[in-house]
Amino acid sequence: YLTSLPQPEDLMAEPERLAFLAMVADGVGGGTKGEEASRIALAAVTQYVSNSMRCYYATGSTDREFYEALQEGALQCHRELIRRGEENPDYRGMATTLTLFFGVWPRAYLLQVGDSRCYLLRDGELTQITRDQTMAQELIDLGVLPHGAPEAGRLAHTLSSSIGGRHTEPKVTRLDMNWGTVVLLCSDGLTKHVPDEKIRERLRSMTSGKQACEALLDDALEAGGSDNISIIVGRALQREN
Repeated sequence: YLTSLPQPEDLMAEPERLAFLAMVADGVGGGTKGEEASRIALAAVTQYVSNSMRCYYATGSTDREFYEALQEGALQCHRELIRRGEENPDYRGMATTLTLFFGVWPRAYLLQVGDSRCYLLRDGELTQITRDQTMAQELIDLGVLPHGAPEAGRLAHTLSSSIGGRHTEPKVTRLDMNWGTVVLLCSDGLTKHVPDEKIRERLRSMTSGKQACEALLDDALEAGGSDNISIIVGRALQREN
């Protein structure tokens, strides 16, 4: 396992790999609150999705049923963070983003809450799959603010949806995958400092997921990045017989 969670094997329901799971959770609320919120969310959703995957194979669930299972997993995390905050004032107000990529070849499911992003690189072209759940994006979508307005910049990192916050709206998207597709998950610590054009360049020239992550991290730090910078890069490669 490649994870920041301790003892991830305790969270997995199956001894063998049935799917590919990658997640980024970027805690908000400052210091310990944000760190604890992201840890709880990652642990809870890993266990929930692992159990859902077992049911998915056992019952032949439909896409709609699996969409609902992923959404319910996010909502359970949301309720758990609120409960802990009510029980312990020190953790009141803690919240986190959550962007989850779940690959069951040749399909994939993307769950998003907040502004941590998912990009796909296909045939050399980079596409942002997620939509930032921020106040700025909400106002832009409503036509209240134009792209690039100063007001939009100030609201760009104010979340309109989060796990544990005042409002949560889990969004699930199904993706059809192809061999060679590159998947990038990242926190806004990367995208605040590295433009999409540079991300595209790094992914097009990558030699491995590890090398791409390190190159993008260096780019963010050189551009003045000081926030948490979480990056996951994976590429769908066909095994040689």
